[in-house]
Amino acid sequence: MLAVLRNRTYRHLFGAHVVALTGTGLATVALGLLAYDIAGADAGAVLGTALAVKMVAYVGVAPIAAALLGALPRRAVLVALDLVRAGVAVALPWVDQLWQVYALIFVLQAASAAFTPIFQATIPDVLPDEREYTRAVTLSRMAYDLEGLLSPSLAAALLVLMSFNDLFLGTAIGFAGSALLVVSTVLPRPKSVNRRGSLYAATTQGVRIYLATPRLRGLLAVHLAAAAAGSMVLVNTVAYVRGVLDRGSSDVAVALAFNGVGSLAAALMLPKLLDRVSDRTVVIRAVAALFVLLLGGAAFASLLDGWHWSALLVLWALIGAGCCFALAPGARLLRRSAHSEDRPALFAADFALSHACWLLCYPLAGWVATAAGMTTAFLVLGAITAAGALIALRLWPRHDPAVVEHEHRDLDADHDHLHDAVLAGGGYRHAHEFRIDDHHERWPR
Repeated sequence: MLAVLRNRTYRHLFGAHVVALTGTGLATVALGLLAYDIAGADAGAVLGTALAVKMVAYVGVAPIAAALLGALPRRAVLVALDLVRAGVAVALPWVDQLWQVYALIFVLQAASAAFTPIFQATIPDVLPDEREYTRAVTLSRMAYDLEGLLSPSLAAALLVLMSFNDLFLGTAIGFAGSALLVVSTVLPRPKSVNRRGSLYAATTQGVRIYLATPRLRGLLAVHLAAAAAGSMVLVNTVAYVRGVLDRGSSDVAVALAFNGVGSLAAALMLPKLLDRVSDRTVVIRAVAALFVLLLGGAAFASLLDGWHWSALLVLWALIGAGCCFALAPGARLLRRSAHSEDRPALFAADFALSHACWLLCYPLAGWVATAAGMTTAFLVLGAITAAGALIALRLWPRHDPAVVEHEHRDLDADHDHLHDAVLAGGGYRHAHEFRIDDHHERWPR
């Protein structure tokens, strides 16, 4: 798997990804302490609002940023966005009003919403071989999981030596380091493309490609299913461990760590698994497994008084593995479903739509658990997971070839795109790797 790091450009990009993630992890801890410093007992409400601001930025900004920035030189764009994020991190320790916190968080997350899809869309151009790209996606997933496991420990160690405000300096250093690593690379230039229509058309280009591609419509259902299962863990772990099991704060971290360990173990297995098994098979089976796990969680919660601690840890680890198996192959589907010049828009659409699923499931998980108990929360979120699995099974064709024979009736006979087409039944037929674009606005039946 690590052989992919022999590619110098990817090695620097991956390094940028890791140091930026580390900085983000430090900021997560520091933000919680800043909220408590400003709001005291209302810190939970402040953090909840900050998370809502983050999700709104993710859902709303990503497609617009892709339309405005996708055709610009990628290295310059990525470096500029890293510097914006570093500037926000430097400014955060100086705020003393909640509106200032929310405004800076929005700017920070808007920059991340612009940065991430462009960064993700660059990797397929750096690593055009699918096997290498799969390993790159796996490394990225592992980096996310390790950040979730290690950043809190790193933050705790640093807090022994410095105040929480100094953690924001670590965040700024992380983003600055990411910028330095990106600027040290030579990135492929985005292909120039003449878009038809308005800014609105350019902004919605990625979403139109996404929703017109059957495999990606199935992927959106998978995102919803995984968000339901993941929200059960991320939202309700604190209440379950502290309130139901009556265990200490450190056990909350242990339970979340087991979820991360499960995801990390799945990521290690994924490349070899995808060499042998299709993406659809892996993803659909993973989502079905998540439904079974949530159903098992409901049974445990209703039949056992507070569960056994070990059963919770195993369940959380399995849910982490299931979410990884369900979500990690998605990047391969996006790569396969768009031309290079359309990838920033498509990755931005996936970024926005997937976070919209989390924006729906996060509050639902908390509200149902609070109002009706953990058993009901498991059942409701399990029902959403099952619905996602069934919709994905219906929308994502079992036979999903890259090359598709299709017909054109709206292009002139001398159009360049029809150089290999033959006249048949009043239209021109040919076959090639099929992707939604200006010449192919709907999927062949």
